[in-house]
Amino acid sequence: MTWDFETDPEFQKKLDWVDEFVRREVEPLDLVWPHDNYKPLDDEHRRIVDPLKQQVREQGLWACHLEPELGGQGYGQLKLALLNEILGRSTWAPVIFGTQAPDTGNAEIIAHFGTPEQKETYLQPLLNGEIFSCYSMTEPQGGADISGFETTAVRDGDDWVINGWKFFSSNARYATFFIVMAYTDKDAGPHDGMSMFLVPSDTQGITIERSLALIHEPAEEGSEGYIHYDNVRVPATALLGAEGKAFQVAQVRLGGGRVHHAMRTVGVAQRALDMMCERALSRVTRGRTLAARETVQTFIAESYAQLAQFRLFVLRTAWLIDKTQDYSQCRKDISAIKFLTPKVLHDIVQRSIQVHGALGVTQDTPLAKMWITAPVMGLVDGPTEVHLRQVARAVLKGYTATDGLWPTDHIPSKLAAAREKLGVAAR
Repeated sequence: MTWDFETDPEFQKKLDWVDEFVRREVEPLDLVWPHDNYKPLDDEHRRIVDPLKQQVREQGLWACHLEPELGGQGYGQLKLALLNEILGRSTWAPVIFGTQAPDTGNAEIIAHFGTPEQKETYLQPLLNGEIFSCYSMTEPQGGADISGFETTAVRDGDDWVINGWKFFSSNARYATFFIVMAYTDKDAGPHDGMSMFLVPSDTQGITIERSLALIHEPAEEGSEGYIHYDNVRVPATALLGAEGKAFQVAQVRLGGGRVHHAMRTVGVAQRALDMMCERALSRVTRGRTLAARETVQTFIAESYAQLAQFRLFVLRTAWLIDKTQDYSQCRKDISAIKFLTPKVLHDIVQRSIQVHGALGVTQDTPLAKMWITAPVMGLVDGPTEVHLRQVARAVLKGYTATDGLWPTDHIPSKLAAAREKLGVAAR
């Protein structure tokens, strides 16, 4: 196994441009419009945002996760990791670069599983930034446990009829279409009996009962939909992927999403560390800068080490995905970086807030929003507890039981075997 920590010089030039562009042109949007990045753009926003998008396209950096025939660069996960850790510094950067969630994941599965007609209708406008999409999977009685899902899609002639309730359907409020996961064969169980459907948001029978705001969003602008699908009729051509293969489609989407959350979190945490260091060098109390205080030095050292470890783990996981070309083979490491994401983010941002003092908990800095995002990261794309269990099970598969010998007899028996091998007498 060969490790190379150097970045291709040509790609490094791209990264340098992105870093300068995000800091100079994009981060100011976070201050002026801190909660508008999920909304359809009005004329005022377009006047600023559209020229920035055009600059990204001219650099060949638009929607880089997709293949060239879809307008992207087809970058592997390692290049995406290096790119996304810069984009993670800004809430607006994913919009400017065509990688905004949930649209980026939705575009990816339509690109993988969609028919030519579906790509023309949904994918191309999505990539052009003309429309928004919604991923409608979670249900009130079933979140990470899909066995609790109840929404059904029943074949009726040339149509499918969808009935059920969905919760936390991201971006429902602004979406032009929904990707809906529903049982088409309950007897086959959740892994083989569910299918995905592309459903226009204005289809008769769809009611958004509530729009919930996440803890870092204004209450009146929540976009997490509680949706009732009441005899929603769609044509057979609405099926996304093969019938009964929704679980496999979802794994492609969620596997990539989990990795990309971690990639962007590297950028968020780095920005918090940058702010911590800048504040420590500029704030003076009792004749000394905060940087001269041992407690603040400890905060900085711990944050640097924690972020460096996490970043290397994320990059290694991205590299492994590129090598195997199979998310399922990398599930253990993907789950590991996923459950580390909220902790790393919380710890570093918390220290940065502490160094900023009262200013850190105001909306004059992005730190409060960063901090409150940490618990969100512990829930999206599967809660931390599920990923901890997944990693533990995967690790344990590499070991064998001691058949009851541990601990009373196991160590003495191994010690005796070692002595015999080495020809050393017992003392």
